[in-house]
Amino acid sequence: MTGPAADAFDLSALRQVFNTGRTRDLSWRLSQLEGIERLCDERESEISAALHADLGRPAVEAWLGDIASTKGEATFARKHLKSWMRPRRQPLPLAQLPGRSWVQYDPLGVVLVIGPWNYPLYLSLGPIVAAVAAGNCVVLKPSELAPATSALLAKLVPQYLDAEAVRVVEGDGQTTQDLLAQGFDHALFTGGTEIGKLIMAAAAPTLTPVTLELGGKSPVVVAADANLDVAARRIAWVKLLNSGQTCIAPDYVLAERSIAKELTDKIVANIKAFRAEDIGGMRIVNARQFDRLTSLIDSTTGTILAGGGYSREALTIEPTVILDPSAADPVMADEIFGPVLPVITIESTDAAVDFVNSRPKPLALYVFTASRRLAKGLVDSIPSGGAVVNHVAMHCLVPQLPFGGVGASGIGAYHGRWGFEALSHRRAVLSKTTWPDPLLVYPPYTDRAIKIMRKIF
Repeated sequence: MTGPAADAFDLSALRQVFNTGRTRDLSWRLSQLEGIERLCDERESEISAALHADLGRPAVEAWLGDIASTKGEATFARKHLKSWMRPRRQPLPLAQLPGRSWVQYDPLGVVLVIGPWNYPLYLSLGPIVAAVAAGNCVVLKPSELAPATSALLAKLVPQYLDAEAVRVVEGDGQTTQDLLAQGFDHALFTGGTEIGKLIMAAAAPTLTPVTLELGGKSPVVVAADANLDVAARRIAWVKLLNSGQTCIAPDYVLAERSIAKELTDKIVANIKAFRAEDIGGMRIVNARQFDRLTSLIDSTTGTILAGGGYSREALTIEPTVILDPSAADPVMADEIFGPVLPVITIESTDAAVDFVNSRPKPLALYVFTASRRLAKGLVDSIPSGGAVVNHVAMHCLVPQLPFGGVGASGIGAYHGRWGFEALSHRRAVLSKTTWPDPLLVYPPYTDRAIKIMRKIF
């Protein structure tokens, strides 16, 4: 274990750093954001190597999925932070005049960031962008399931950020529980829904507020009027990123009957084209996840149109497309989180609405249609954390948009200004003058005073 163990970690030291007030200064915040940008620029090769060791990810996907996205968040925050920090003046009711009021954004204190294994750099440093932009000290607990990246973060974070104010604690799930027991001012966790429940329970005794970025079965609804070539390319591309181990990956497709076969054929063709130079299946993070995914393939009642093969020795699974599995199949029960894509034929987009809404609310909804009216109708009818029309997952790369789930797919949101505000205390301040100070508002109250007060207040 690099860095302090959770049971030896002294949270009071970070509170002492925070109490000095230095993390509140704009200059400190900007220097941390610049440090994250430099880390991404100067250590790209090391980051790529760590991601390849942990996940078998190609260098271009390491850059796109973890490095460019992290730097983009830090750059956006650095450019806009000064305006985010300005107090927001608020009008006063007549009864409170003369006076002034405003909302100011105060740092919370010390924030715990619990990173996942699937995008272990982006989903660790992205929340840190929000935390330091808001002027907080931070403890990062990277995922032990991505050990090379965890060790690299433990090494690099103290070199590029304030080592006294931003700390890395490595360890397993018990380490996370031990950290939460110490009581933070906020905890941000990215991971699965079941682990999210454990995080929330562990945070409850210390009343630690939580932001939970979870998952769910994010559906793609493809209407009969959609551009099928574009839809097939975009679905196949994003589904294959990181071997499908992406929380906002398209989990399954609902296609209207008139275009279902053509769309499925095009998805299969694109998967083969995108994978033409690869040999074997796609790398899965560990044996537990591999066994879970292969059981979904083996138990399906649907027709396997592509893939279906796997190697336990190499922990690889071929990109697999399953046509019309039963709604009761295990592959349709929980989030897939792997290179397996069910395509289900539906009679209408209304049927798609009913299908999705009969299940827990997803992290994302994707709609392909040429009709703005239909797109709006589907987005408005299907609750989800976020939604994208005629593409997949791209909302995550827009820092102007909040990113988060709803219901079982998460609590709270961050990215850009939304992250700054999520990890700040929106503090109400009212400033009054000492004159006038009418005595009628003080007891004992006369009938006349009460009559006047009723009119004023």
